[in-house]
Amino acid sequence: MSIIAVSDLAIRYGRLTAVRDVSFAMQEGEILFITGPNGAGKSSLMRAIAGVTPTAAGRIEFAGQDITGMAPEDIARLGFSMVPEGREVFGSLTIEENLMVGTGMRARESGWRGRAATELEAVYDIFPILKERRNGQAGLLSGGQQQMLVIGRALMTNPRLIAIDEPSLGLAPNITDQVYERLIALQAQRNLTLLIVEQSFARALMVGGRMILMRGGEIVLDGDARVLGNSEAVQAAYFGYEEH
Repeated sequence: MSIIAVSDLAIRYGRLTAVRDVSFAMQEGEILFITGPNGAGKSSLMRAIAGVTPTAAGRIEFAGQDITGMAPEDIARLGFSMVPEGREVFGSLTIEENLMVGTGMRARESGWRGRAATELEAVYDIFPILKERRNGQAGLLSGGQQQMLVIGRALMTNPRLIAIDEPSLGLAPNITDQVYERLIALQAQRNLTLLIVEQSFARALMVGGRMILMRGGEIVLDGDARVLGNSEAVQAAYFGYEEH
Protein backbone atom coordinates (compact mmCIF):
# COMPACT_ATOMS: atom_id res chain seq x y z
CA MET A 1 0.00 0.00 0.00
CA SER A 2 1.20 3.52 -0.77
CA ILE A 3 2.05 5.61 2.27
CA ILE A 4 1.37 8.76 0.26
CA ALA A 5 -0.88 9.10 -2.78
CA VAL A 6 -1.32 12.51 -4.38
CA SER A 7 -3.91 12.87 -7.14
CA ASP A 8 -4.44 15.83 -9.52
CA LEU A 9 -3.21 18.31 -6.91
CA ALA A 10 -3.37 22.05 -7.52
CA ILE A 11 -2.16 24.86 -5.25
CA ARG A 12 -2.87 28.52 -5.90
CA TYR A 13 -1.83 31.78 -4.29
CA GLY A 14 -4.39 34.24 -5.56
CA ARG A 15 -4.11 34.18 -9.34
CA LEU A 16 -0.78 32.39 -9.27
CA THR A 17 -0.87 28.61 -9.74
CA ALA A 18 2.12 27.18 -7.87
CA VAL A 19 1.31 23.48 -8.44
CA ARG A 20 -0.90 22.07 -11.20
CA ASP A 21 -2.25 18.57 -11.80
CA VAL A 22 0.44 16.80 -9.76
CA SER A 23 -0.02 13.08 -9.13
CA PHE A 24 2.41 10.58 -7.59
CA ALA A 25 2.58 7.86 -4.95
CA MET A 26 5.23 6.76 -2.44
CA GLN A 27 5.75 3.31 -1.00
CA GLU A 28 6.62 2.75 2.65
CA GLY A 29 10.38 2.69 3.21
CA GLU A 30 11.10 4.62 0.00
CA ILE A 31 13.49 7.55 -0.38
CA LEU A 32 12.03 10.19 -2.70
CA PHE A 33 13.76 13.41 -3.72
CA ILE A 34 11.67 16.26 -5.11
CA THR A 35 14.00 18.54 -7.01
CA GLY A 36 13.80 21.41 -9.46
CA PRO A 37 14.72 25.08 -9.89
CA ASN A 38 13.46 27.95 -7.74
CA GLY A 39 9.72 28.46 -8.12
CA ALA A 40 9.09 24.90 -9.30
CA GLY A 41 6.47 24.29 -6.59
CA LYS A 42 8.53 21.83 -4.50
CA SER A 43 8.05 23.41 -1.08
CA SER A 44 4.42 24.27 -1.78
CA LEU A 45 3.77 20.60 -2.56
CA MET A 46 5.44 19.44 0.66
CA ARG A 47 3.58 22.01 2.78
CA ALA A 48 0.29 20.94 1.23
CA ILE A 49 0.93 17.31 2.13
CA ALA A 50 1.72 18.43 5.69
CA GLY A 51 -1.55 20.39 5.84
CA VAL A 52 0.20 23.77 6.15
CA THR A 53 -0.79 25.08 2.71
CA PRO A 54 -4.38 24.72 1.48
CA THR A 55 -5.03 22.96 -1.82
CA ALA A 56 -7.16 24.31 -4.64
CA ALA A 57 -7.98 20.92 -6.15
CA GLY A 58 -7.06 17.27 -5.93
CA ARG A 59 -6.70 14.70 -3.17
CA ILE A 60 -3.94 13.65 -0.74
CA GLU A 61 -3.94 10.31 1.07
CA PHE A 62 -1.62 9.19 3.86
CA ALA A 63 -1.58 5.47 4.65
CA GLY A 64 -4.91 5.08 2.85
CA GLN A 65 -6.64 7.92 4.70
CA ASP A 66 -7.82 11.08 2.96
CA ILE A 67 -5.95 13.96 4.63
CA THR A 68 -6.91 16.69 2.15
CA GLY A 69 -7.69 19.79 4.20
CA MET A 70 -6.85 18.08 7.50
CA ALA A 71 -5.12 20.17 10.20
CA PRO A 72 -1.31 19.77 10.39
CA GLU A 73 -1.41 18.43 13.96
CA ASP A 74 -3.89 15.72 12.95
CA ILE A 75 -1.71 14.71 10.00
CA ALA A 76 1.29 14.58 12.34
CA ARG A 77 -0.58 12.20 14.66
CA LEU A 78 -0.93 9.77 11.74
CA GLY A 79 2.86 9.54 11.52
CA PHE A 80 3.86 12.40 9.19
CA SER A 81 6.66 14.64 10.50
CA MET A 82 8.01 17.65 8.61
CA VAL A 83 11.36 19.38 9.02
CA PRO A 84 10.80 22.85 7.51
CA GLU A 85 13.24 24.91 5.48
CA GLY A 86 15.34 27.12 7.73
CA ARG A 87 15.29 24.59 10.60
CA GLU A 88 13.20 26.70 13.04
CA VAL A 89 14.78 25.70 16.34
CA PHE A 90 13.63 27.36 19.56
CA GLY A 91 16.86 29.24 20.16
CA SER A 92 16.27 30.21 23.79
CA LEU A 93 15.38 26.63 24.82
CA THR A 94 17.94 23.94 25.54
CA ILE A 95 18.68 21.15 23.09
CA GLU A 96 16.77 18.70 25.27
CA GLU A 97 13.80 21.03 25.63
CA ASN A 98 13.68 21.36 21.83
CA LEU A 99 13.67 17.59 21.47
CA MET A 100 10.91 17.16 24.04
CA VAL A 101 8.71 19.56 22.05
CA GLY A 102 8.38 16.70 19.58
CA THR A 103 6.61 14.56 22.19
CA GLY A 104 3.92 17.12 23.02
CA MET A 105 1.23 15.63 20.81
CA ARG A 106 1.74 12.23 22.51
CA ALA A 107 1.22 13.55 26.05
CA ARG A 108 -2.22 11.96 26.34
CA GLU A 109 -0.96 8.49 25.44
CA SER A 110 -0.69 5.92 28.21
CA GLY A 111 2.95 5.46 29.23
CA TRP A 112 4.16 8.32 27.03
CA ARG A 113 6.82 9.50 29.49
CA GLY A 114 8.63 6.17 29.39
CA ARG A 115 8.45 5.98 25.60
CA ALA A 116 9.61 9.60 25.31
CA ALA A 117 12.65 8.83 27.47
CA THR A 118 13.46 5.83 25.28
CA GLU A 119 13.10 7.90 22.10
CA LEU A 120 15.30 10.62 23.61
CA GLU A 121 18.11 8.17 24.30
CA ALA A 122 17.74 6.78 20.77
CA VAL A 123 18.13 10.30 19.34
CA TYR A 124 21.21 10.86 21.49
CA ASP A 125 22.69 7.60 20.20
CA ILE A 126 22.20 8.82 16.63
CA PHE A 127 23.45 12.37 17.28
CA PRO A 128 25.98 12.20 20.16
CA ILE A 129 26.78 15.92 19.87
CA LEU A 130 23.22 16.68 20.99
CA LYS A 131 23.67 14.60 24.14
CA GLU A 132 27.00 16.28 24.83
CA ARG A 133 25.33 19.71 24.64
CA ARG A 134 21.87 18.72 25.87
CA ASN A 135 21.68 21.53 28.46
CA GLY A 136 23.02 24.23 26.16
CA GLN A 137 20.89 26.75 24.26
CA ALA A 138 19.83 25.52 20.84
CA GLY A 139 20.47 28.94 19.31
CA LEU A 140 24.20 28.52 19.95
CA LEU A 141 24.47 25.36 17.82
CA SER A 142 26.09 25.48 14.39
CA GLY A 143 23.90 25.18 11.30
CA GLY A 144 24.72 21.50 10.89
CA GLN A 145 24.04 20.78 14.55
CA GLN A 146 20.70 22.61 14.32
CA GLN A 147 19.78 20.45 11.34
CA MET A 148 20.56 17.36 13.40
CA LEU A 149 18.44 18.79 16.21
CA VAL A 150 15.34 19.32 14.09
CA ILE A 151 15.71 15.84 12.56
CA GLY A 152 15.98 14.48 16.10
CA ARG A 153 12.91 16.46 17.11
CA ALA A 154 11.02 14.93 14.19
CA LEU A 155 12.08 11.46 15.33
CA MET A 156 10.61 12.14 18.78
CA THR A 157 7.13 12.01 17.24
CA ASN A 158 7.74 8.35 16.28
CA PRO A 159 6.99 9.04 12.59
CA ARG A 160 6.39 6.70 9.70
CA LEU A 161 7.53 9.37 7.25
CA ILE A 162 9.86 12.34 7.64
CA ALA A 163 9.63 15.13 5.07
CA ILE A 164 12.64 17.47 4.98
CA ASP A 165 12.71 20.76 3.10
CA GLU A 166 16.20 21.72 1.82
CA PRO A 167 18.31 19.88 4.45
CA SER A 168 21.56 21.14 2.89
CA LEU A 169 20.53 24.82 2.87
CA GLY A 170 23.36 26.99 4.19
CA LEU A 171 25.57 24.04 5.14
CA ALA A 172 29.12 23.32 4.03
CA PRO A 173 29.39 20.23 1.78
CA ASN A 174 31.15 18.12 4.43
CA ILE A 175 28.45 18.95 7.00
CA THR A 176 25.75 18.14 4.45
CA ASP A 177 27.47 14.78 3.90
CA GLN A 178 27.30 14.08 7.65
CA VAL A 179 23.60 14.98 7.82
CA TYR A 180 22.80 12.68 4.90
CA GLU A 181 24.88 9.83 6.33
CA ARG A 182 22.74 9.93 9.48
CA LEU A 183 19.52 10.20 7.48
CA ILE A 184 20.31 7.18 5.31
CA ALA A 185 21.37 5.15 8.35
CA LEU A 186 18.09 6.06 10.06
CA GLN A 187 16.08 5.11 7.02
CA ALA A 188 17.69 1.68 6.96
CA GLN A 189 17.45 1.07 10.71
CA ARG A 190 13.83 2.15 11.13
CA ASN A 191 12.41 1.51 7.66
CA LEU A 192 11.52 5.19 7.57
CA THR A 193 10.05 6.78 4.49
CA LEU A 194 12.01 9.89 3.50
CA LEU A 195 10.57 12.70 1.37
CA ILE A 196 13.33 15.23 0.68
CA VAL A 197 13.10 18.54 -1.16
CA GLU A 198 16.41 19.67 -2.67
CA GLN A 199 16.90 22.34 -5.31
CA SER A 200 19.90 20.54 -6.79
CA PHE A 201 19.53 17.03 -8.18
CA ALA A 202 23.22 16.37 -7.39
CA ARG A 203 22.42 15.10 -3.89
CA ALA A 204 19.78 12.70 -5.25
CA LEU A 205 22.38 11.39 -7.69
CA MET A 206 24.81 10.76 -4.80
CA VAL A 207 22.30 9.17 -2.41
CA GLY A 208 20.12 7.24 -4.85
CA GLY A 209 16.49 6.33 -4.48
CA ARG A 210 13.75 7.89 -6.56
CA MET A 211 13.61 11.43 -7.93
CA ILE A 212 10.78 13.64 -9.10
CA LEU A 213 11.85 16.73 -11.01
CA MET A 214 9.40 19.64 -11.01
CA ARG A 215 9.35 22.71 -13.20
CA GLY A 216 6.66 25.39 -13.43
CA GLY A 217 4.50 23.62 -10.87
CA GLU A 218 4.40 20.33 -12.79
CA ILE A 219 6.22 17.00 -12.65
CA VAL A 220 8.40 16.72 -15.74
CA LEU A 221 10.46 13.62 -14.80
CA ASP A 222 9.98 10.75 -12.35
CA GLY A 223 12.32 7.79 -11.97
CA ASP A 224 15.48 6.30 -10.48
CA ALA A 225 17.64 9.18 -9.20
CA ARG A 226 20.95 7.80 -10.43
CA VAL A 227 19.62 6.91 -13.86
CA LEU A 228 17.95 10.29 -14.34
CA GLY A 229 20.84 12.22 -12.82
CA ASN A 230 23.27 10.83 -15.38
CA SER A 231 21.03 11.58 -18.36
CA GLU A 232 20.83 14.60 -20.62
CA ALA A 233 17.05 14.56 -20.12
CA VAL A 234 17.35 15.79 -16.52
CA GLN A 235 19.54 18.71 -17.58
CA ALA A 236 17.08 19.63 -20.31
CA ALA A 237 14.09 19.37 -17.96
CA TYR A 238 15.78 21.29 -15.14
CA PHE A 239 16.90 24.19 -17.28
CA GLY A 240 13.91 24.13 -19.60
CA TYR A 241 15.46 23.54 -22.99
CA GLU A 242 14.83 20.93 -25.66
CA GLU A 243 17.13 17.95 -26.16
CA HIS A 244 18.79 17.69 -29.54
